[in-house]
Amino acid sequence: MLWNALFLRPCGYSKFMNPEKLHIAHFTNVYKPVINGVAISVESFRNALEKRGHQVYVYAPAAGDHEDDERFIVRYPSFELPMQKYPITAPVSSTADELIKITKPDVLHAHHPALLGRTALQYSEQYEIPMVFTYHTRYHDYAHYADPFPKERVGELITHWLGHFMSGCHRVVVPSESIKKMVSENYGLQDGVKVVPTGIDFHKFSSVDREKARKDRDWPKQETVLVSIGRLAKEKNFDLLIRSVAKLPQDLSWRLVILGEGDEREALETLAEELGVASQVDMVGRVPAHKVPEYLAAADVFAFASVTETQGLVTLEAMAAGLPVVAVKASGTSDVVESGVQGLLTEVDAEALAEGLKKMLESQSLQDKSSAKAQEKARLFTPDRQAGLMEEVYREAIEANRQGQTLHPSLMSHWEAFLEFLGLPYAAS
Repeated sequence: MLWNALFLRPCGYSKFMNPEKLHIAHFTNVYKPVINGVAISVESFRNALEKRGHQVYVYAPAAGDHEDDERFIVRYPSFELPMQKYPITAPVSSTADELIKITKPDVLHAHHPALLGRTALQYSEQYEIPMVFTYHTRYHDYAHYADPFPKERVGELITHWLGHFMSGCHRVVVPSESIKKMVSENYGLQDGVKVVPTGIDFHKFSSVDREKARKDRDWPKQETVLVSIGRLAKEKNFDLLIRSVAKLPQDLSWRLVILGEGDEREALETLAEELGVASQVDMVGRVPAHKVPEYLAAADVFAFASVTETQGLVTLEAMAAGLPVVAVKASGTSDVVESGVQGLLTEVDAEALAEGLKKMLESQSLQDKSSAKAQEKARLFTPDRQAGLMEEVYREAIEANRQGQTLHPSLMSHWEAFLEFLGLPYAAS
């Protein structure tokens, strides 16, 4: 069969020749050509793990007429959200079912708790394959999308639902210490939760010719360019960032460049107009992945106001490009930036962030010092090092599965959680 030629271990021969080689199946609801933190993470680990000699499969949704130039990519049927341009998976595929049944990976790695994450969990239970889950997203922070339901109760229901998903896993990966703390506080999980950030290609971001990149964008030398990256969505807090730059003194020559697209674009453009800074706020929209390093290299400062990050991956990429950081104190960002070293962290407040930006813009020596320290820190997050840590997690999951041990988060019953969501009393029988 064609599957044997394209996907299968050659009758187990490779495992016999190299018993250390793992066959790993990643399940993700986003992958190339979509660009976001999860897709970047999956690709980074896939490449690094394969360089370490492992075999990696990626199970992901189809994306329009995109054709893969990599082996071992299995696509599920999908449809697209018109605003975000994200494919939504229809998690049913007889081809994928057959491949999992025949290949029997050593470990399954889910990057979401829904859709293909649930599919991975079903495979884990059906074929007794170890299951690893990466907690990429602060899911409860997205509860406002369930309007008109009460945000707090929706967040609590999401937290409960996610806990039940993790109870079927053998290991959970978190991208930062702050998210590990959150998981511990919410679920009482200590053991079995490992911090493994995504690695970055330092050279890709540090080797761009800054003068050429700036000239290509027609950015004047005398203008200080602040750059920020992210989906234009409420939880990314771009409105606070725009309010902050609007408070900068008139004598400072600055421009704010935002890379990203989303359903908040119109509201943010209106806000910039109302605050009188529309001519200085440039919303570039979606930028191809290979162009992002050029934008970062051409800029002077990375400005960030998001409070929903789990690692601060885009912040690390900016640091690799040598940009000092001015951002609000929040999970993810605070894990990679020490205020006063790689940049400045402020309270989540427009006045405070404006003051931090002003301080950075007015001091070339602070910019230079922060830039050097930022690159020094970013250099530590190599893909190979992070893949080595992930490999350790996989082997722990394999041993836990052998012993029949999944995780045990603190949970209430589904019925109790549902009654709590409705605001109804619950009495245990």
